[in-house]
Amino acid sequence: MNPVYRKAPPRPSAEAQRRLAYFNERRDAIVSTIRELVEIESPSDNKAAVDRIAEAVAQKFSRLGGNVDIRIHPAKDFGNHLQIDFDVAGKSAAKPVLLLGHYDTVYPLGTLAAMPCRAVGNKLTGPGVLDMKSGIALMLHALAALQDWHKEDWHGGLPRPVTVLLVSDEEVGSDSSRPITESLAKKAAAVLVLEPAYGFEGAVKTARKGVGDYLVKVTGKSSHAGLDFQKGVNAILELARQIEKISSFTDLKKGLTVNVGVVSGGSRTNVVPAEAAAQVDVRIARTKDAAGIDKKMRSLRSFNRKCKIEITGGINRPPMERTAGVAALYAQAAAIAHELGWKLGEAAVGGGSDGNFTAGLGIPTLDGLGAVGDGAHAAHEHILISELPRRAALIAGLIERA
Repeated sequence: MNPVYRKAPPRPSAEAQRRLAYFNERRDAIVSTIRELVEIESPSDNKAAVDRIAEAVAQKFSRLGGNVDIRIHPAKDFGNHLQIDFDVAGKSAAKPVLLLGHYDTVYPLGTLAAMPCRAVGNKLTGPGVLDMKSGIALMLHALAALQDWHKEDWHGGLPRPVTVLLVSDEEVGSDSSRPITESLAKKAAAVLVLEPAYGFEGAVKTARKGVGDYLVKVTGKSSHAGLDFQKGVNAILELARQIEKISSFTDLKKGLTVNVGVVSGGSRTNVVPAEAAAQVDVRIARTKDAAGIDKKMRSLRSFNRKCKIEITGGINRPPMERTAGVAALYAQAAAIAHELGWKLGEAAVGGGSDGNFTAGLGIPTLDGLGAVGDGAHAAHEHILISELPRRAALIAGLIERA
C-alpha cells in the first residue's frame, strides 16, 4: 500500500472542476475557520477549556441550518462530547453516514503563545492544526457545500442523513466517549474519520494497529543497602528481568510490538527498593492476536519468589483491519479522487484512533480523510493550505456516496 505515485494525474471531470473551483473560492474561509478553532486551546486534561471549544463548534454547526439537532453528552472527568444530527425530514430512508473526530489536543494551555497559528507560505501552523482541528473545519465546509449544491432538491438540507460526533478524550484513550461512538456507529452506513491524512501524498488510512496499555508493578522488600542488604528484596532487579521477558513478546512478522516505555522505582540509592513499575505499550495488527498477548502479559510470574507481581490494563483499542467493507469504502474514495484529478493512496499505520472502535464493530470505516500536513503532536505541526479544497471535495463526495 504505497501512497507514492509517479504517473501523471488524471484529468478532473467537468463536475469535479466545478466543485474544486467552489472550494478554491472558499479556501480563505476554510483557513479562517481552522484558525478560530486552533486559537481556542483545548488540552484533553482541562475540562473547562475543552467545553469552550465544544460550545464554539456547536454554534458553528447550528449556523448551517437545515434539520439539525445538537446534543451535548456530558462527561464528568473530561470535556463534553458533541453530537450533531442532520436529518432530511423523512425524505430519505438511508442510514446516516457518521463523521467522526475529536477537538481535544495534546498541548497544555499556553502553548499558543510559543506556537502561534499563522500562515507561512503554503503552511498553516499551530497546536492541533493537523490533529485535528482542520478536520473539524473540513466537516463544516463540506456539509455547507452539500447544502448549497442540493438546496433545490432538498430545500436547503443534505442529500442524506448525517451524524457528526466530536469527542473530548481521543488523545487520552476515549474511555468516556467510546460507548457513544460505538452506539452511533452501529446505526451508520459508514464512518468517515477526519483524522489527518498519511504523508504529504494525502493517503487515507485503511488499517490501524490496535493499542494496549499495561502496568507491571513489582513489590519487594526494603532494607538498608549497607547495613541490611541481604534482608531486602530488590523490586527493580525483578522488574529488569521482567522487562527482558516482556520485550521478547514482540513479533514483527505478525505486526505485534511490545514496548516498555516508562519505568519507575526506588527511593534512594542507599535503600533496597521495595517497589518498581513499568508502563508497557502493545500494538497489534490483527484482532486474533489480542487474546494471545493479553494471556502472555497476565501469565508473567516472578523470578524471585519473594517478589509479588501485579498486572493491570489491557487492549483498549481493537485493530482497524482492512476488511471488505473498508476496501469498498476506499474504492469509492479513490473513484471520487480520480474524478477530482489525483490518485488517492492508502496506508496502514501503527497509531490508533476512534476509527478502530467503529471498524472493530464491522462498520465500513475510512480514516485519514482530514488535512494533509506533518508534525502532529510536535512543535512543527502544520497543514498544507493548498490541499484543503480537494480534501473538502473528497469528503463531500463521500458523504453523498458512502
